[in-house]
Amino acid sequence: MPYNGSLELAAVGSSAIVAALGLATWYNARKDAKNPTLSADVQYLLTKAQELHLKQAGKSLADTSDALPLSAVLSALEESRMALGTKNTSAEHITNKGASDAALTKKELEETMRTMLAPPGAGGFGGPDGESALDRFTRDLTLAARQGKLDPVICRDEEIRRCVHILSRRTKNNPVLIGETGVGKTATVEGLAQRIVAGDVPVSLMGVKILDLDLGSLTAGCMMPGEFEERLKAVLTEMAAMKNRAILFIDDIHNLVPAMGAQGATMMDGGSLLKPALSRVELRCIGATSIDKFKKTIEKDPALERRFQQVFIDQPTVPATISILRGLRERYEGYHGVGISEAALMAAASLAARYISGRFLPDKAIDLMDEATAQVKMEQTLKPEVLDVVERRIGQLEMEAKSLKPKAAKERAAEHCLAEVEAQLTALRAQRLELATANALANEVPVNTESRGKYVSQMMQLSRDIEQLTDEADVADDEGELESATEMRGRISQLHEELAEAQTKMIQCPFEPPTFMINHRKAEVSEGDVAKVVSRWTGIPITKLVASEREKLLHLQDELHNRIIGQEEAVGAVAEAIQRSRADLADPNGPIASFMFLGPTGVGKTELAKALAAYLFNSEEAIVRLDMSEYMEKHAVSRLIGAPPGYVGYDEGGLLTDAVKRRPYSVVLFDEIEKAHVDVFNVLLQVLDDGRVTDAQGHTVSFKNTLIIMTSNLGSAEIFTQASAEEEDRGAVKERVMEHVRTHFRPEFINRIDDFITFQPLKRDQITQIVKLRAKRLVDRMSEKRMRLELQECAVEYLASVGYDPVYGARPVKRALQRELQTLLAQALLRNDFEEEDTVVVKADSSGVGLVLMKGPKIATKAEAAAAAITLTGGESNAELAMNGHEQPALEGPALHPSKAEANGDVEASNGH
Repeated sequence: MPYNGSLELAAVGSSAIVAALGLATWYNARKDAKNPTLSADVQYLLTKAQELHLKQAGKSLADTSDALPLSAVLSALEESRMALGTKNTSAEHITNKGASDAALTKKELEETMRTMLAPPGAGGFGGPDGESALDRFTRDLTLAARQGKLDPVICRDEEIRRCVHILSRRTKNNPVLIGETGVGKTATVEGLAQRIVAGDVPVSLMGVKILDLDLGSLTAGCMMPGEFEERLKAVLTEMAAMKNRAILFIDDIHNLVPAMGAQGATMMDGGSLLKPALSRVELRCIGATSIDKFKKTIEKDPALERRFQQVFIDQPTVPATISILRGLRERYEGYHGVGISEAALMAAASLAARYISGRFLPDKAIDLMDEATAQVKMEQTLKPEVLDVVERRIGQLEMEAKSLKPKAAKERAAEHCLAEVEAQLTALRAQRLELATANALANEVPVNTESRGKYVSQMMQLSRDIEQLTDEADVADDEGELESATEMRGRISQLHEELAEAQTKMIQCPFEPPTFMINHRKAEVSEGDVAKVVSRWTGIPITKLVASEREKLLHLQDELHNRIIGQEEAVGAVAEAIQRSRADLADPNGPIASFMFLGPTGVGKTELAKALAAYLFNSEEAIVRLDMSEYMEKHAVSRLIGAPPGYVGYDEGGLLTDAVKRRPYSVVLFDEIEKAHVDVFNVLLQVLDDGRVTDAQGHTVSFKNTLIIMTSNLGSAEIFTQASAEEEDRGAVKERVMEHVRTHFRPEFINRIDDFITFQPLKRDQITQIVKLRAKRLVDRMSEKRMRLELQECAVEYLASVGYDPVYGARPVKRALQRELQTLLAQALLRNDFEEEDTVVVKADSSGVGLVLMKGPKIATKAEAAAAAITLTGGESNAELAMNGHEQPALEGPALHPSKAEANGDVEASNGH
């Protein structure tokens, strides 16, 4: 607050406290002679000093008639300076002045000042009176072990024994545990504490305490330089007073050395305080840090490093992790109230080691087991996730239907949308009833489907009647028919009562309580539960294969052939790699598979990679695609794995490594690999061999769950020469193509690729199939406009003839569709030749040199739209589409169905995209 002379203190010299405060006040006032101010800290100290002085004198704040204004205090200090003949007023002048006036010794004055300047409510360290630094800043691990609060420590016997040996030495008896985060450094110290409590240690460690230093509490509130060091010094002083009957454990000890002050201007150097205590053997200390932090901090201070003995804590193996989980099982079962099967423990260790990268055992396996147990516990009291998704989707659609109903009578688009929503609601309600019934049977709960269905149907009908009467009553009000509107509103009230009664009876059905289905049977975590958590964490589909998925994998080649035309060898090789991976037979030490696709442009190399991503992730966007024409320079390697230290962009990471970190289970496509610089291949060597690469920041990125695909146009001329060759000649052609590959790539790179696949040039009949696949995209866009597009066979043949070019493959098909069909449709729509619910028929003209459009019969009445919304599912049930958030077109596709893909609505792409 601004100084105005109103703040008063007890007279100078009446107490040594004034001298202590005078120094702070003097410096504060001298900062701005024109407008001296008091900081919040000084103001607080002055107030406390006044209260303390009055308390000692037995007076109240109102009795300070002998007080002097602050200006008088400063004047007295100035007089003292002039009397001594010095240029500046120092702390010594102030303390001498206060001591002489108060008849105190200098030692007594310093003690009083030290007490006064302590934080509020302090017994020296801001806690209750009498609280020691150890009580405030440390936690007794041996006491926690004695009370049974520590988890059992397993498979760390050798590390604990090594710590005991070091602690028993006469000098340099300070172990530092070095290991990655989550490998068990803190657990090792807790195991030592448990051994001390059990008496399983040498005599020199009997009865010794292990005190865990809380660095967060130690640094909290340190606002002034030196405050942190003062607290740490108090801790070390009290540790020295215990005569080696306590061991100080400092977790993350690297934070003690480089910790910055609150204002970032002063380096808190705890290492300088530790070194003297360690060298005088006044302190036994256990540190814990990571390998990188040890090198960056402690190792750079040789004097500090030589006082510690290194104990490396390695990541446990999978069998050791299983043993650790067995030791912890009882604790987690008791906490969650759910059993954990042996298969779940083994799955947690093995799946965590294989699929969760960037973390270490046993920490990630313990977290995996913990979350799986919590998930099963939640399923005991809440409705299962699949039912919850269905119910929430039903609620969302019901809100949409309520919003659409008033508009459906006036707008045709709203009517169609309402039909789609009601169709989805019908399917979802049936699925909800099926799920509830199945769960009730699984849990041996009596089922009364007839009663339940009766009440559900009654409630749905009552809701529709209420909404209809409400709309009619509003219309009657608008038209002035008040008597009719009143009667309708009375009927609405009755319907609300009937609806409430039906809802009450439905809830009382014995097989379906208000929370729907509660799993009364399952009370144990299974292997499948653990796999679900891993899938949720990583996006990797490692859940147990059900019969439907097994069938899907067995027919994977057929699914890919629906989209990729004429490339049997390529599709077969890729499908087999996926089957090996999903059957858990692939090499776990490398990528799922690595292929190089060879062939001319437009034959489907890139499209196959997209189709694979769409199959694995239900989206073509789930692919890490790198155009290697952008990596033709030597320095472009840094874009893949990140710039080295000292270069611009060092902290940004690499495009390849960051993408795989975000999506560890993915298709990685290196398009036109032959255009990349030779140094790029050096990076790929380790990716292809060991399934990992180290980025510029030293982090290891795992590629073990990726499918590596490279495309190249090398040897395209050789492939064209065998376009008309027989099957037995293709082997010789592939060998000639491989000669080009061996000329361009080094042997060590070629030897790491699983298979080289040559793509064949497309034939005329295959282009016809691609036209049909391409046309389906246009059909879908027309269906969004409430129109049906039908392509006659003659139109398809005409487009195939225009779009066929053996040199460019399938790419001309896209241009032919744009030029010959899309332009024609666009002009017709702009002229309003067609309107909603029309059928647009496309056929070749009589001369065979163009296409013509004809208007077909009207389609998609309200009933037809509802039927289309139910039948057009693309191989999934309508409920599944709704749960996945997919929009469903109201109109079915074209009249022609050139392939299984179009019949099922599975895919919408062509080879040469």
